[in-house]
Amino acid sequence: MSQALVTANFPVPGLVGSLDAYISAVYRIPVLTQEEEQSLSRNFHQDNDLDSARKLVMSHLRFVVHVARGYAGYGLQLADLIQEGNIGLMKAVKRFDPDQGVRLVSFAVHWIRAEMHEFILRNWRIVKVATTKAQRKLFFNLRKSKKRLGWMNAHEVRAVAKDLGVPEATVREMELRLSGRDIGFEAPTETDDNAKPVPSTFLVDEGADPYDNIADADLVDNRMETLREALLELDPRARDIIQRRWLNENKTTLQELADQYGVSAERIRQIEASSMKKMRGLFVA
Repeated sequence: MSQALVTANFPVPGLVGSLDAYISAVYRIPVLTQEEEQSLSRNFHQDNDLDSARKLVMSHLRFVVHVARGYAGYGLQLADLIQEGNIGLMKAVKRFDPDQGVRLVSFAVHWIRAEMHEFILRNWRIVKVATTKAQRKLFFNLRKSKKRLGWMNAHEVRAVAKDLGVPEATVREMELRLSGRDIGFEAPTETDDNAKPVPSTFLVDEGADPYDNIADADLVDNRMETLREALLELDPRARDIIQRRWLNENKTTLQELADQYGVSAERIRQIEASSMKKMRGLFVA
């Protein structure tokens, strides 16, 4: 089933004028009986009847609205949550087996919530608060488990940790993440004498000082010049060995140089070590 095709055939929040109009429209769509639901699902799976799939989706849009309202406390737009839930509903319709003896709504709730959870975790904060499966479970359960707005006491932490099967330290870490707030890097355009300092006022940009930039560039230039002078102090064979062993992008092996100069690999290693010692002395001087 094509997501674009289905979304083109039922109302989407933001495309119908207002969220209230959308909700009013979906609640006027008749609810299917179990027999109708099974018949439509078989038509879709056996005959690829997209009209049957559309009817299944349409009849359950009200349930998506109901689930989305349960996540109103996350500070995200209800219309956005509904749209994500609709995607989960379409995925559920595609995978629903009418011969399992369960209603589509019971099967679809997991897909609907999964899409909403992903959306919340992507958009609730600039910095992700939960990245692993265990952290995601704790994120949603901890918000429901907290009985008050303040910090949890030791008894509450133990109760939540025991209930969710996680260490108490993990509960406290997630509580700290949930209580944090995003801070803009730069100050807002409006002037507020009582506003707290933002990161741009106290974080140092190490690369912003022109004097340090010039000094670093001079240091690099001086070292390159010293390297050129040190190479000129070597005889042609030693210079070639150092160049090909250390300075070229494609390094040459000791044996390859030994074969070229008609000596042993150990002799090439001795020349290399002696040359490096000589050059090192020039850098220290």
